Amino acid sequence: MIKTTNLSKKYSSKEVLNISTLEIPKGQSFGLVGNNGAGKTTYFSLLLDLIQPTTGQIENNGVIVNKSEDWKPFTSAFIDESFLIGYLTPEEYFYFIGDLRGQNKQDVDNLLAQFEDFFHGEILNQKKYLRDLSKGNQKKAGIVAALIGNPEVIILDEPFANLDPTTQIRLKQIIKDLAEKQGVTVLVSSHDLLHVTDVCERIVVLDKGQVVKDIKTSEATLKELEAHFSGISEV
Repeated sequence: MIKTTNLSKKYSSKEVLNISTLEIPKGQSFGLVGNNGAGKTTYFSLLLDLIQPTTGQIENNGVIVNKSEDWKPFTSAFIDESFLIGYLTPEEYFYFIGDLRGQNKQDVDNLLAQFEDFFHGEILNQKKYLRDLSKGNQKKAGIVAALIGNPEVIILDEPFANLDPTTQIRLKQIIKDLAEKQGVTVLVSSHDLLHVTDVCERIVVLDKGQVVKDIKTSEATLKELEAHFSGISEV
C-alpha cells in the first residue's frame, strides 16, 4: 500500500530523515516511535506532500505522492491543529470535509452519531468555534474529521496527546476497528509506548532520521521498546 524508497530530507547540510526502504501493507496498523527530532513528523509530512523530499519517493497505492494528487481521495490525516479551520464550528467543519469527500449532510451525521461517546457532549451543538475548543477537543474533532468519506489510509500524528484517559481508551478501539474490521491502513506516531503497542501490529523506531528497529508487536514489544529508549542493552 505504502512504499518508501531511498527517501531523505535535508535542511541545508543537516539530514533529518534517511529511509532506504519501508513498506506498509494494506490494512496494517503501523506505529512510528522515536524521541523528539527522530523524524516522525517529517516522514508523515513527506507522505502527505507537505514538504518535498531531498531524494527518493513515497508511493501510496502506486501513486508517487509528490508527483500526483491521485492519492488524496483515499487518504486522510490529522497531524495538528493547523489541519482545522478555526473560524468554523465543528459541525461546519465536518460538513465542509464531507463535501470535499463526496459525502452529503446525512452521510456525515450518520458517521458523527457513531462517536457520541468519543465527543462526551463537548463538541457538537456547543455554539463554539473550533479555535475556542480545548486542545483535547480540537484533537477529537480533527480525528473524527479524518474518518469522513471512508478513507483507505489514515495518518494520525500523536493522536493520544491532550486526551483524557477515557477518550484514549475509546480512540484505541477506534484505531483497532479501522484496521482489523475495515481493512484501513492506519499510521500512528506516538511518544506513548504503551498506547502504540496496544493499537499497532507493527512498530518502527526512528533514531536521528533512520530506522533502527522494525518490530512485529508481541507481548515482549513494550519491554523491548522501554529497554531501547532507556539505553539498556538487550540480552
